[in-house]
Amino acid sequence: MTLMTQIDRRLQICADGGKRLWIFGSPKIHSNTPVRVLLFAAYCSLLLVSLALSQKKQNQELVDVHSVNPTIILDLRYATENNFTHHKLYPVARCLLRREPAESLSAVQKELQTRGLGLKIFDGYRPLSIQKKLWEAVPDDRYVANPAKGSRHNRGAAVDLTLVDSLGNELAMPTPFDNFTEKAHCNYKKLPRKVLRNRALLQQVMERHGFWRMETEWWHFDFHDWGRFKILDLPLE
Repeated sequence: MTLMTQIDRRLQICADGGKRLWIFGSPKIHSNTPVRVLLFAAYCSLLLVSLALSQKKQNQELVDVHSVNPTIILDLRYATENNFTHHKLYPVARCLLRREPAESLSAVQKELQTRGLGLKIFDGYRPLSIQKKLWEAVPDDRYVANPAKGSRHNRGAAVDLTLVDSLGNELAMPTPFDNFTEKAHCNYKKLPRKVLRNRALLQQVMERHGFWRMETEWWHFDFHDWGRFKILDLPLE
């Protein structure tokens, strides 16, 4: 149900002995409708619009993934030297995402926990200034988004991750994180059956909760509605 449909239904106010007054989508408003009813309807209309704007603003904000679900393991590689640039690029090991992707990721974690598994995140929101440094190191848009266009990571709507067991040990996957070879592609088949099953499980559970895979990186997933989020260059502190 759309927001406008909800407003239409909520703002049906009885007036004039049972006549129905519609504030939205109304063909007309009766001239003998009491003023107090019109004022109340206007108040309800403004209140619902205000709530809608507040919800939209809330969905646009960046939130700490651990504030949404602290059971998700973090291994933020760009906050260490253990990444393909061999330089520490983030000042803090903090994973941020837009609220909706963060909540969807929490749903993924909860489903995995019923199987005795969980998530480990390598990267989430990435400032645009850091994207430029990665592009300088690997100017190949199969693996690193061109900062001139921006990345889904720069929008807080993409996440790099893998599966772990109940003890936090990573499950076997095709390659380590940030491996820029054909073996990291999602359609690469020359792998042990166990690895193929693990990769397929990760893809399936992420897709069930609104994330799309990236064909050249088995660990990368974009939130399905990423296009409505703006590119950001906010610091991680």
